[in-house]
Amino acid sequence: MKRVERMTPIMRTIHWSNAVCMLVAVITGLYIGHPYYQTFIADPAVDKYVMAWNRWGHLIAAIVFDVTAILIGYLYLFSRFEKPYKKILPTKKNFIEFCEVFFNLITFNRRKKFNSEYSDSYNIMFFTLFHILLVFMLLTGLQMYVHGLASGESSIGAWWPWILHLSTDWTLSVFGGNMGVRIAHHTAMYILIMWVMCHIYYQIWRTIFWKEGDINIVFGGYKFANKNSIEAKNNLETQGK
Repeated sequence: MKRVERMTPIMRTIHWSNAVCMLVAVITGLYIGHPYYQTFIADPAVDKYVMAWNRWGHLIAAIVFDVTAILIGYLYLFSRFEKPYKKILPTKKNFIEFCEVFFNLITFNRRKKFNSEYSDSYNIMFFTLFHILLVFMLLTGLQMYVHGLASGESSIGAWWPWILHLSTDWTLSVFGGNMGVRIAHHTAMYILIMWVMCHIYYQIWRTIFWKEGDINIVFGGYKFANKNSIEAKNNLETQGK
């Protein structure tokens, strides 16, 4: 077995920041859409600023999401550790690897003809879908936010609502108005929740079937790869040429 570093401390920090922020955003977003627990509080919710605190938590989580999305976009292209975008380029090698990882999944590891030492095309495509959904949530969320700035002014000036309108007003046309944007935002949230469930399941699945300690990647930053996997890598590269 060979020890392989897969995530740097910065990458793990981004991962767990996203995980915590997503949990906060889902809980507070559900409350904003449907205040489901204010009836359990003795005093009127308006006196405890329950909605205000939920909106504050939701916006802070969204801001952290925005920052990490920018960092991830940068690392996709310019990381010195690995460049994920190379795995989603439409090349023969990536296509073969994507199919082999898929076959490995549906055959419960009975067929394994790819290198599991580093990130594969299937996993990178899976995470790319996640980040596309995050950007979609960002744009539709900001459109709902700027809807409350009807005066065209904000505490930091008129330039901020102007930028938000410029970047997100197209969502009104696509989804047929503010209610359509709200429904699209909520629908994307449920898709993201399904994505997270599949992600956790797949990481546990790989840890059990591959026996390479994949679950440790997000905790310790490394995993182990066996010699058969490395040999499969050489065979795959030969087929991709």
